[in-house]
Amino acid sequence: MQFSLTFRHMDATEALKNYTEERLQRIKKYFPDPISCNVVLSASPLRHRVDVTLKLHNGFQVAGHETTENMYSSIDLVAAKIERQVRKYKDKLRNHKGRDGGRMPVTHSVVTEPAEDTTEPASALVKREQIHADPMTVTDAIMQINLLHKDFFVFLNDDNGQLSVLYRREGDEFGLIEAGVAKH
Repeated sequence: MQFSLTFRHMDATEALKNYTEERLQRIKKYFPDPISCNVVLSASPLRHRVDVTLKLHNGFQVAGHETTENMYSSIDLVAAKIERQVRKYKDKLRNHKGRDGGRMPVTHSVVTEPAEDTTEPASALVKREQIHADPMTVTDAIMQINLLHKDFFVFLNDDNGQLSVLYRREGDEFGLIEAGVAKH
């Protein structure tokens, strides 16, 4: 884990550094490296604040802060808060992957465009893989695309039962394509 610690308005001590790093190392059991963790410890006469920003291997960020009268209790509380958030997301991932009811098989194919200087009329199949569209809400699909660090995610929309594709747009936006039922 990449760990950075900043002390504001207080003296940097090895004891606080070691304690903070030890408490936040527990997150490693939920996700593989690389995980970067930025911690800011700040003190005022009556308050000790700890701010933590955790960036997981897939780009998903988790943040938390706590303020108490004791720096060690602030560290304990924010570490517990971050661990709860990470465990919640990991459990959601595990539950969605383990669910088999209502899954829809979908084929994902990669094709090439024919070259301009060739007489080949058809495109060539490069890769084909079978994936499964799990039932979930759009909110859960956004969480999945962030946790899995994908550019697109195929799922069955719980709201309307349609096959849907969530894709990443520029910035922090997502696009949603919903497949309608063809009427004859």
